[in-house]
Amino acid sequence: MTIRNLEHAFAPKSVAVFGASVRDGSVGRVVFDNIVNGGFEGDIWPVNPKYSQVAGRRCYAKAADLPGIPDLGVIVTPPDTVSGIVRDLGDKGTGAAVVITAGLTRENGLRHAMLDAAKPTLLRVIGPNTVGLMIPPLRLNAGFAHMAAKPGNIALLSQSGAIATSLIDWAVDNNVGFSQIVSLGDMADVDVGDCLDMLAGDMHTRAIVMYLETIPNPRKFISAARAAARVKPVIAIKSGRHEQAAKAAATHTGALSGADRVVDAALLRAGILRVKGLTELFDAAATIARFTPLKRARVGIVTNGGGAGVLVIDQLIDCKGELAALSPATIDTLNAVLPPTWSHANPVDIIGDAPPERYKAAVEAVAADPGTDVVLVMNCPTGLGSPLAAARAVAELAREGMIAGKPVLTCWLGEHTARSGRQILQDAGIASFETPADAATAVSYLSEWSRAQRALMRTPSSRSEDITRDREAVLAIFRQVAREGRRMLTEPEAKAAISAYGITVPKTVVARSPAEAEVAAGKLLKTSEHIVVKLLSNAISHKSDIGGVVLNIADAAAAGAAARAIEARVRKRAPQADIEGYAVQPMVVRERAQELILGMSRDPIFGPTILFGAGGVAVEVMDDTAIALPPLDDVLAGDLIAQTRIGRLLAGFRDRKPADRQSIIAALNGLSQMIVDFPCLVSLDINPLLADAEGVIVLDARIEIKPERVEETGPNPALAIRPYPSGWEKAFLGGGTHYHIRPIKPADIALYPEFLARISPDDLRLRFLSPRKSFSDQMLKRLTQLDYDRNMAFVALETSTGVLAGISRLSCDPDHTVAEYALLVRTDLQGHGLGWELLSRIVDYAKADGIGRIEGIMLSENSKMLAMCREFGFSIRRHPSEPGLVEATLELR
Repeated sequence: MTIRNLEHAFAPKSVAVFGASVRDGSVGRVVFDNIVNGGFEGDIWPVNPKYSQVAGRRCYAKAADLPGIPDLGVIVTPPDTVSGIVRDLGDKGTGAAVVITAGLTRENGLRHAMLDAAKPTLLRVIGPNTVGLMIPPLRLNAGFAHMAAKPGNIALLSQSGAIATSLIDWAVDNNVGFSQIVSLGDMADVDVGDCLDMLAGDMHTRAIVMYLETIPNPRKFISAARAAARVKPVIAIKSGRHEQAAKAAATHTGALSGADRVVDAALLRAGILRVKGLTELFDAAATIARFTPLKRARVGIVTNGGGAGVLVIDQLIDCKGELAALSPATIDTLNAVLPPTWSHANPVDIIGDAPPERYKAAVEAVAADPGTDVVLVMNCPTGLGSPLAAARAVAELAREGMIAGKPVLTCWLGEHTARSGRQILQDAGIASFETPADAATAVSYLSEWSRAQRALMRTPSSRSEDITRDREAVLAIFRQVAREGRRMLTEPEAKAAISAYGITVPKTVVARSPAEAEVAAGKLLKTSEHIVVKLLSNAISHKSDIGGVVLNIADAAAAGAAARAIEARVRKRAPQADIEGYAVQPMVVRERAQELILGMSRDPIFGPTILFGAGGVAVEVMDDTAIALPPLDDVLAGDLIAQTRIGRLLAGFRDRKPADRQSIIAALNGLSQMIVDFPCLVSLDINPLLADAEGVIVLDARIEIKPERVEETGPNPALAIRPYPSGWEKAFLGGGTHYHIRPIKPADIALYPEFLARISPDDLRLRFLSPRKSFSDQMLKRLTQLDYDRNMAFVALETSTGVLAGISRLSCDPDHTVAEYALLVRTDLQGHGLGWELLSRIVDYAKADGIGRIEGIMLSENSKMLAMCREFGFSIRRHPSEPGLVEATLELR
């Protein structure tokens, strides 16, 4: 249901408390006192049939008796009364309720009864089993937290009430304020994805921090997170990083926590910075909210203490940071302004007696270096230089926390003397830290967040033109496997399928007997020095474990003997296993190649995942792998490689040439495309994949499918991230001009300024239902950077110039039953059929997506749009609650 009616919870003007009490120590008393004593300026109505007054206010027996319609209901009554109260609130016209009451479970049926009561009126429910809701700017503390939070611009979402109250307590003493605090409870209705959607558009929220234990609706969560992370920093702790903690989280939430490395991959693609500790949430928010993402985070350090510089380098490297290499020109500049005894390298040690002028000159030089992306300035207290004067010198250089357009971080070590210096820097908008470890960690926040933002902006296609693919050939293989009632492909079948997606495999001959293996070997040995014989058995996946692979066979007779020896070993070690035959193939010898593994599996929460890393028989022991969510493109595949240790070896070392990186990327993209194309894929292993300067080649592979899903077409609905819908491009001729119509891309944001400049003020008013003079960068990002799941847009571009001519847009509920549409065509291009074509494209897409109804809201004076809607078959009616508006509805089923 996403954000419908959530505004009543996030910005209420009136609150009714059901279960308000005068009994000391009761939850109803604490909650009501918190709301009243917090200073909430809206109407506050206690509801409890036991009392005529609560805290000097008239108390009402039921919702129907209230003198007005409460925006928000807060429920602290026994579990079996909750559904009735929710129904009464919905009938009254209330939009949202916070259910603090615990004990509404699936098992006792009360959870379902509550949701059934809310559904007819679309009343939104936060909880049950929640600490409550807190909106500090409104002075609303609608819960039983022990203290109120300060107002600020950070929103907190927590799946644990205890963590929420602990963070509130910590924040008060650390001068951290909040725009919203939502304890999500059991998330029967409103979940973290809904809240992210709401907060993405909240002008009072600058950053969002989250404590997560589970992600119940992964596609909805990632879609909402990507939308929010495009416009403001989103930082998360996801508990359950280790197996024992994951089990505890599952016990706590009653839901799966997900494999931790998969969670890492998901948060990365969603543009979220993941941290490990509670206080890191706010340190990270304070750091990254100041800056835009960086391409790299090479750090230039200026310090008056050499030891501090060495210490921060250690900690920077521990955090996978990167030290800037100063250019010769920068060294010359520093030589001219620093004493001869300076360090002549990065860190730039300007000596303990450094006056403010020396600080200023050194910082300016380091910030100007083209190889520096982040400047870290440090100060150690000495009797020869003033920390306060140094702080003022640095503060004078900064503009909005940056020097020369680069982020600047500072670390004034010490306490008594340094405290005032840090305050000067903070007052100037410069991030300041107490220890080198804190400063190094802050650099890592910038680096990791920037990496997540790069991943967020990628929109891999559902049909990549760069990938060699023969879907029909693979489908034929899968159909044959399904007809035989099998789930596992044989090795030759698996290699043939992989080859159809552009990944090189050796020629393989299937022999049904040792005699046939001998014949096949004789043929292959004419062009190969040695061959390999491998067991084919559906019952045995790992052939090497039972001696099912024989290498370096030099003559045909030895091949037959090898097959017979394999048969004997199978009969001895796995007598129940059937032997389907033997795979005979050339022996691939690449002495300097690295053994890699590429794989696909299904995570119970996030669906299909891709694995890359060091392969071979010791893959589990090496434990050098990384995981990504498909779909991939060249950039995402390259990032996946870079996350592994073997990724560095592939770049070459000593006398070993670099491996063909593009071939590895192509193999990853081919695997990704197969996952997109075939929902029937269950698992896939390519191990090993040999990689060297000559390219890549598969030595062994296995694929498992679900036979009953072979005929399902892509894109794979199990993908947590929907690929760019490349099959929806179309050419159109209108008014003598050729147009290219396609789904919108993030890069289209650059086309908007000219497009909007060529639309009349009246057309903008008709489209947005009120006058619009400007569009913020955040709004343009939300219009152009979509998830292609709940939101879709088509752009019409002039074919000859690429100029934007028109846009149609669709935004649907998470259940994909109802969607709202919008349409905007450049004023000078109206009347040539372009609007009709864009509307047709949206309707066709909605039908293909299974959406049952599309709706549009427009001004009643918008005669052109109304005429087109009537001609298209829409039904038109007055808006039930907004004078001057009409609703246009088209049933698609």
